[in-house]
Amino acid sequence: MSASLSRPRVGVWLIGARGSVATTVVTGCAAVTAGLHPPTGMVTETPAFTDSGLPALSDLVFGGHDTLDCPLPKRAETLTAGGVLPPGVATAVAAELAAADGEIRPGGPVPGDTRSEAELITAFADDMRDFVRRHELERAVVVNVASTEPASAGPGSALPASTLYALAALRAGCPYVNFTPSEGMHHPVAAREAERNGLPYAGRDGKTGQTLLRAVLGPMFAQRALNVRAWSGTNLLGGGDGAALADPAAAAAKNAGKERVLADTLGTVPEGEVHIDDVPALGDWKTAWDHIAFDGFLGTRMILQTIWQGCDSALAAPLVLDLARLTARAHEAGLSGPLGELGFYFKDPVGDGPASLAEQYAALMGLGERLRGAGAGHCRTAVGDSGIRRSAEEAAARAVDPAEPAPGSGREP
Repeated sequence: MSASLSRPRVGVWLIGARGSVATTVVTGCAAVTAGLHPPTGMVTETPAFTDSGLPALSDLVFGGHDTLDCPLPKRAETLTAGGVLPPGVATAVAAELAAADGEIRPGGPVPGDTRSEAELITAFADDMRDFVRRHELERAVVVNVASTEPASAGPGSALPASTLYALAALRAGCPYVNFTPSEGMHHPVAAREAERNGLPYAGRDGKTGQTLLRAVLGPMFAQRALNVRAWSGTNLLGGGDGAALADPAAAAAKNAGKERVLADTLGTVPEGEVHIDDVPALGDWKTAWDHIAFDGFLGTRMILQTIWQGCDSALAAPLVLDLARLTARAHEAGLSGPLGELGFYFKDPVGDGPASLAEQYAALMGLGERLRGAGAGHCRTAVGDSGIRRSAEEAAARAVDPAEPAPGSGREP
């Protein structure tokens, strides 16, 4: 058996596995592994993480859930035609795309779905465990890259799909990453279960464009003692996210993270709002414009404007690969609970970490050092006796049954 085959492999289970981001993740991982393209945008491929014990890109195995039935190779063709993927790459990695597509299971709930919340969680968790078992994986990380959901209706309402998947990940013994603004592990029911369960998790809402700039510019104004009077912004985007964010409730969930960055870096929330407009013709591309009004010395009024034009999937994919590798390694090293050091990647990160990008980067480098100094944690076992199986059995015994209300949740039986 070759060295590459003898190494333990790690699963990446994608929620929204046939979407643009997921397709770009799978395509990009295969292309970088084959040497077709460099790992541009991947912080975990920089020298700072050389000896941190992260799983190799070639050792990642992909699967996931989705409610769509468009195969990944076909989705990749569409992204190539839209200029998201470079010509020829999807064809070169067609076998890897087909293999990942074969590991995608039906998601939910879908219209007319009569399964209870408990049944959905059980079905999702069974799919995750089966994926790990069949591929003899050391562990698997669940990453939510699905479209943004509307904000939860509050106590007594049905659990959002993102939270059902988060609970399923906990039950299956899988660390969880929420790359979306959806509630996921932030829901009180899931948060309580995560605290009891002890698995590492991270999120939420990947920081890829406008908020990335805000995390840099906000500290600049504060450190130079410049008074920001107003900060307004507009986002134009298409694709599935554009359609999802046309819903005011979903847009509100997205904008909350953008506002948090300004509040944390400036110490106050200036006047102004962020508007999100769905422009289907843009496809997977987006334009973000910010207008910042600030006062200088002697009250001199000045303006800074920025325009960010980028491809959402190409911006997000390297971050998803980083997060999957870092979270898997944290699990192996025995880390548990919210991974605040991964706030570098998120608009609304878990924990109480800094909002400044420079400080977040320093915290991420600290995590790299911590992982470098950690051996294989208590979670690691040999291939064929995956630690995730033991974790799954323990988690299943503790996992919350959504058919019964959690203490203080306000939900009816």
